Amino acid sequence: QVQLVESGGGLVQPGGSLRLSCAASGINIGTYGMAWYRQAPGKERELVALISMSGNTNYADFVKGRFTISRDNAANTGHLQMSGLRPEDTAVYYCVVLATWGQGTQVTVSS
Repeated sequence: QVQLVESGGGLVQPGGSLRLSCAASGINIGTYGMAWYRQAPGKERELVALISMSGNTNYADFVKGRFTISRDNAANTGHLQMSGLRPEDTAVYYCVVLATWGQGTQVTVSS
């Protein structure tokens, strides 16, 4: 059974940084791609970033230059490093591997 558990969310001031983690079990994330999505209140879920099996990365335009997706194969954990956070980044962030979603972690950017 594949399980994904996100952590690292919280309250941060504008311009601050957070590092989200996605711990996987039941699957070797090094052999699959991983994606991060987010959903803000009243808005549709949107793709934030993804990393392919080979390590290629892609980002939504609204996070380019601010967020970095990575994967630690030895720890079987994915990460989303977020900097330069803005109030509009406030959302629940989810990691996804092989159509399995984690429970999400709340990120709130506010002064």
